[in-house]
Order: sequence, then C-alpha cells, then structure tokens
Amino acid sequence: MHLQESGEMYLETIFILSQTSSAVRSLDVAEKMGFSKPSVSRAIGLLKSGGYVIMDADGHLSLTNDGKDVAATIYERHELLSKFLIALGVDEETATEDACKMEHVISQKSFEAIKNHAAKRA
Repeated sequence: MHLQESGEMYLETIFILSQTSSAVRSLDVAEKMGFSKPSVSRAIGLLKSGGYVIMDADGHLSLTNDGKDVAATIYERHELLSKFLIALGVDEETATEDACKMEHVISQKSFEAIKNHAAKRA
C-alpha cells in the first residue's frame, strides 16, 4: 500500500503520542491533529488494512514494524529539516510549518545530503 501524505501524518502523530503515552487512542490522534473522530476512524481503518497500525480490544493503537519505520523516517525528516531551516535563520514557527510540508516530498537522496551537511556542521 502506497501511503499518501495524510497517512504519513497519522503515523507520525501516533509515533509522537506513543513517546509520551503507553495508550494511544483514535481520540488522542483526533485531538492532536485537529480532525474529527469520523475522519480519524476512517484513516485508521485504512492504515490498519495497509498493515501499518493495529488496534487492540480496548481501542489502543500501536504501530506495526512497517508503521514504525515510516513514522520514524517522517519524524526524523521533520526534526532535521526544522533544525536546518532554523540554522539558516528561518523563525521557528515558519521552519516547523515548512518542514512539515517538505518531509513528505523530499527524496531520500536529498534528505541524506542535508543530513550529511548538517552532521559536518555540528
């Protein structure tokens, strides 16, 4: 299953929420993303059928290994791109918003080049 940007955003949100809570629910995702519960339920259903998310009997969400891989990649891109833009002089709010857009479209090759450049400067 090829993920769209929205699917990647859902996985990243579940990933972030799971860093601070052992029990992530669809309602938590809806609140964090500012989406309606029905929209989140539909998206979670698609992610479940794609093998990215599992839901236990209590409604708690967990990422599968594939889901974790995608989410960790997107999160790493977001963090690095945000920091990189801030280092270039972009204000934090703009950098974060732009990184959120860029993280979904940048090629792995370009991301690795930015990552290597940033590592050399650190």
